[in-house]
Amino acid sequence: MNNSEKDIYFVAVKVFVKKDGKLLILKDNFGDWDLPGGRIKSDEFDAPLESILRRKIAEELGENAIVNFGTMPVVFLRHERIEKSPGNPKVRIFALGYEGVLQKGDIDLSPRHTKMLWVEPNNFQPENYFTGGWLKGVKDYLALKGL
Repeated sequence: MNNSEKDIYFVAVKVFVKKDGKLLILKDNFGDWDLPGGRIKSDEFDAPLESILRRKIAEELGENAIVNFGTMPVVFLRHERIEKSPGNPKVRIFALGYEGVLQKGDIDLSPRHTKMLWVEPNNFQPENYFTGGWLKGVKDYLALKGL
């Protein structure tokens, strides 16, 4: 294999946050629907994934949102998108999808998110919200849960 056959991915963590049986989805400031979580920073290479998950939850849902999540990913997601940054590069993201439960606290969305919805997983139609690899990952998660 030569280097031209290798691909470069950003690595992220995502959390399927549930409360009272409902699943949380977020709309970002670019108009795309997403799950809480995001990319791992370069200085977090040696950090435990749990601390990265806690950082992302605090950043995106606020310091008062206490989310308990599993120790192992339940699904893996691969997503490709055009970045809204200089040059509009196409990037690929590989994400570890964890399941979590909002234990307590109010959600205080970050400025990077414009809207949140709690959806009923039983009748949720993710194709009305998500695209690409995020859509496939959400569908994989729902199938795993028998929904």
